Amino acid sequence: MTATSAALTPPADAVAPTRHPDAPAPGEPLGSHYGHCFGCGDGQPHGLHLDARAGDGVTVTAEFTVTADHQGAPGLAHGGVLATALDETLGSLNWLLRVIAVTGRLETDFRRPVPVGTVLHLQAEVTAVHGRKIYSTATGRIGGPDGPVAVRADAMFVEVKVDHFIDNGRPEEIRAAMADPDQIRRARAFEVNP
Repeated sequence: MTATSAALTPPADAVAPTRHPDAPAPGEPLGSHYGHCFGCGDGQPHGLHLDARAGDGVTVTAEFTVTADHQGAPGLAHGGVLATALDETLGSLNWLLRVIAVTGRLETDFRRPVPVGTVLHLQAEVTAVHGRKIYSTATGRIGGPDGPVAVRADAMFVEVKVDHFIDNGRPEEIRAAMADPDQIRRARAFEVNP
């Protein structure tokens, strides 16, 4: 395992994460935060269709099946797709804190190949919070939730306001998301990566 860079080491005065009282209960599916998200959306035919569930504390579990559309080398998952699966799972943690946050830094270690047809079992947890910075870690295992680690990542997310997306996103998608009458779906559209 590779050592985490200093940028991903929480400072000494960081605090333990606190699960928001309105966070989904352990075991509840988190669902797609946005239908067109490549990681979790159902509107992306070649997306990951990641299925994430709330865990205990500030943890989530997720699964995604590697398809032929996700391969890099013949018969193996593309490393960028695996990093995306980790990033999406880590981003889902922010729903348990009930904050809008974007990836500030992501470091990924690739431990073993992940063949097409494999179900990747992902686990992630928030380890510390310092101001607007949220520190977290994740693993992706093959062969089951307790199988060997194939990929892992450490990340630092940065809490932002919804204006981050309004000011930087394509106006037509932002307007459509903001016009959604379902307040929870509208809020969730802006919960993770830009």
